[in-house]
Amino acid sequence: MEKIINRTKIGKTYNKLIQVAILALTYGFIYDQVFYRKNLPDILDAVSEDLGRSGFLWNLGLVILLMFLNWAIEAVKWQYLMAKIERISFWKSYQAILTGVTISSFTPNRIGEYFGRVFILNTASRIEGILVTILGSMSQLLITIFTGSIAMLAFIPLFLTRYWSFSGYLYYILGALVVGFNVLILAFYFNVSFLSTLKEKILRNGLKRVRKFFRIFAFYHNRELIRVLLYSFVRYLVFSCQFYLLLQLFGVPVPYPEALMLISLIYFVMAVIPTIALTELGIRGSVALYFFGIYFSGTTIDMDPVNVGILASSTLLWAINLGFPSLVGSIFVFRLKFFRKPVNQSGK
Repeated sequence: MEKIINRTKIGKTYNKLIQVAILALTYGFIYDQVFYRKNLPDILDAVSEDLGRSGFLWNLGLVILLMFLNWAIEAVKWQYLMAKIERISFWKSYQAILTGVTISSFTPNRIGEYFGRVFILNTASRIEGILVTILGSMSQLLITIFTGSIAMLAFIPLFLTRYWSFSGYLYYILGALVVGFNVLILAFYFNVSFLSTLKEKILRNGLKRVRKFFRIFAFYHNRELIRVLLYSFVRYLVFSCQFYLLLQLFGVPVPYPEALMLISLIYFVMAVIPTIALTELGIRGSVALYFFGIYFSGTTIDMDPVNVGILASSTLLWAINLGFPSLVGSIFVFRLKFFRKPVNQSGK
């Protein structure tokens, strides 16, 4: 009994230390992004110039409201996926999402999001929770790749042919590769349950504790996976709409169809390029400038204010969708349980 009490005290101490470390890293990362960006003065000037324009605050408020909707959809999706191993409320799911955003802010490719969520669970296996979270992220990545690859096929003949000699045969080959790849990842997603049988063959002679966790993939049927995919698609539409609204706020003259194509390309590139959180915002702005630069090439538009508008849109989208939720999520970090209470031999 005394050993259990000592282990509990040690667990609480380590728990607090990890929570404080997470907060320090999160606030340090956000401070670095906000105060050490080279183009921050230009972005602030752009905001101040447009602040008094009619409808600016209303549209900015709409973008902020869409942020809450964006993460609410993700919370519903995660709650739906987690129901297989633990029933949680929508509010608890929302807290888990925000704490995941907080922890992911300082990790490569935001992988901390997987761990940040599961430590809010009470009884479910955390390894199974991580696998379920990965399944949800897989659906979001699939939507990003699917829409981005279609946007790429539309972008090449419209704009890249100005610079490159791109023959019809090469374009058809690329189109076939894109279609084949999309079919392949869709087939993998809808047959993810095969991982639960594959592990029986691969891990047949050992790692029994690892083997049991992969059974989670057999719990989801195609109808449920389609529903998860729909959640991801609606969420994709929401944050794409946010990007477009911000481009309009800062006077970037691009019609909605072309903007949607360019936004899809930006998200596609950001999804396939490995990034570290500390450099993600700069890479996001550079990718946006690259594709919009190609789009506006050959026009008589003054690119200086347009580039500032693009960077301001990209930066403000990061601040609204990731920076602010990271700060809010830090409130719930102290509810995370990295070490569960040990039970005695009687199970009490």
